[in-house]
Amino acid sequence: MAGDPRAESIAIIGSGAAGLITAYTLLQDGFSKVQILTRDSTVGGVWAAERVYPGLQINNVHGEYRFSAMEMPAPALGGRLMGHDLRAYMEAFANKFLKNVTRFDTEVINIRRDETSAGWFITIQDKRNASREVLEFSRVVLCTGGCSAPKIPQALSTAAAKQAGFRGPVIHSRDFATQLDTILNTVPQNSSATESSIVIIGGGKSAQDMAAYLANEGRKVTVVFKTADAFLASPTPLPEFIRKSRLLSIMSGHMVLRSRLERFLHTTRIGAKITSFFWWALGQASLASLSVKNDSPLRNIHPLFWSTSVNDEGVPRPNRFYALVNAGKIAVIAPARVQGFGADGNSVSLSDGRTVKADVVLLATGYASSWTGLFDEDTAERLGINRQSLKSPLTEGNYNHNYYSLANPPATPPEYDQRVSSIYNGIVPAKNIARRDFAINGAVFSTNVGYTGEVTAHWISSYFLGDEMAYIPRTPEEAYEHTERDAAWIRRRHPDALLRVNESYSSFIAFWTWPQYTDQLLEEMGLRSMRSGGNWLTWPFKVIDAREIATLAEERRERRVARGRNS
Repeated sequence: MAGDPRAESIAIIGSGAAGLITAYTLLQDGFSKVQILTRDSTVGGVWAAERVYPGLQINNVHGEYRFSAMEMPAPALGGRLMGHDLRAYMEAFANKFLKNVTRFDTEVINIRRDETSAGWFITIQDKRNASREVLEFSRVVLCTGGCSAPKIPQALSTAAAKQAGFRGPVIHSRDFATQLDTILNTVPQNSSATESSIVIIGGGKSAQDMAAYLANEGRKVTVVFKTADAFLASPTPLPEFIRKSRLLSIMSGHMVLRSRLERFLHTTRIGAKITSFFWWALGQASLASLSVKNDSPLRNIHPLFWSTSVNDEGVPRPNRFYALVNAGKIAVIAPARVQGFGADGNSVSLSDGRTVKADVVLLATGYASSWTGLFDEDTAERLGINRQSLKSPLTEGNYNHNYYSLANPPATPPEYDQRVSSIYNGIVPAKNIARRDFAINGAVFSTNVGYTGEVTAHWISSYFLGDEMAYIPRTPEEAYEHTERDAAWIRRRHPDALLRVNESYSSFIAFWTWPQYTDQLLEEMGLRSMRSGGNWLTWPFKVIDAREIATLAEERRERRVARGRNS
């Protein structure tokens, strides 16, 4: 069929979960020229074989990373997923559905669009022989995520270490797997208090997993952080009707409160007290489950309700981070900030003047945007992918987000960056929405990567096909209105989120509220939402499962046929 977009070429940048499910969905919809470009040697993104290290525990329960087309084997450890579980699943999915689709060891150097004709030009470099070439595609889906480009403070960089005369290796958590032998060889087993030690800077999940692994290997480890991630934990695994239902999303609050229950919990004083007590009790129960004492430095954590820095620890285990800290096998210094390297060549200095012995420094300092460098300044501006200045004052009075449950938020620093995402639904830059040639998957911050990514992939396919969605802005101006509303909500609901996550991981934040977010996407495609079902009493507790979205392609195809369009 002439003009059929399915005959045109699509480049998918990145082979993580978002890239794989996007490629699968587009192929199922009849797009015949789909190619994944990845700099890795295997699929998986952050779960690729070269990045998964021993002891890496997934921050999700079983089922939150699976796709509807393929079951995921249950893990051995009481429902806890490990890095190798995700690696094996991603590889099996690609081998089953995406053979000959991925171009490996291919570094994307630049993405630009020819404004005089329809087409994207992608400069790539083969990592094996350093040769370069330019590929042309009709459309691009960016699936690079926000956990690939290390963010390293200048004072803790290898250049700063060299200048200070630091004699040990300085390694970012991204390279922990490939540098593990170097770390273990530098610091011998069973080091005494006066011998070699490893300092880990950061309080997030990667810092905790690395510390636990190294401590279990008999290494002396000290973890330094100002504030650690909040966490969920329980003496026994939480039942599915709590952990895999809409309960946490309802208690979290969304920018659109659709049900009477949600409106009661967030817009009435009594409901807000119930909501506040729920999160307080959940936090206290989690601390108690892992035996975190009142005077422990492990209590320097982000607030559970307000933050997106939350881990799912599950049940206590003697070989995990919190148990090892309690047993004295991991030292913790908090709240504290490492400001640089010591003058003696084997220590780091803290902002309060103390020094900590270090023969190896591991940086769990987060990630910068993976989009930086992919686009030249002119292309990024024309596309509208970078964070934008506000079009209108970002005040509560402009939006109906004055929920009682959102009273007394944590203070934000005065230097808070007022620039916001202008990406509609976290998928399409508002400025580019009418062109239907560019989309993003995997940049929405969600606790259920599989379900969110799969629904997003269908939305992208419908967008490229020009399906008559229930609603999608037709002009950049309409799209900007929505992105500014979303920005106001994110600022209200997660006041400091944009200080902690980069733009390639925060095009929209649907942390606990991913069910409401995916409902919106389904409705924009004209499809049924709230698929887990239930009646007026049971719906908050019905388990959400990826199998309930297995028929989305057929449902969308039926809608096109019903509207008289080619299937």
